[in-house]
Amino acid sequence: MGIPRITKEELKARLEADAGETRPILVDARLKYPYEHSTVTLPGAVRVSPQSPDWSVLPRDRDVVVYDSDPDEIVSAPLVAQLIERGVAAVALKGGIADWMAANLPTEPKGTPQQVVPEAAVKG
Repeated sequence: MGIPRITKEELKARLEADAGETRPILVDARLKYPYEHSTVTLPGAVRVSPQSPDWSVLPRDRDVVVYDSDPDEIVSAPLVAQLIERGVAAVALKGGIADWMAANLPTEPKGTPQQVVPEAAVKG
């Protein structure tokens, strides 16, 4: 069985048409390095680690679109297969976030990690 995929144009149209509880859940499944060295995500995306995905963060009654940073979906495709096995309506974003960004489609800034100030510097 092939992994179902959605094109960036189809996803953009779906995000514009659907609101609230019918909007698909976007799952950012990029590997650690590409994720940490990026400043953006797709709008409203939920981060799931591809090494140990926690599917409990996803509602079972919504469509799920999984994306990664590889144009051939090498990370997102196996995760989509896992979700389908669990009875979730899931697809991979064809071309991943790179294809999405190359088309200048909407993204949102990723939260930047806050640097922890050493306690000694605070007391100083």
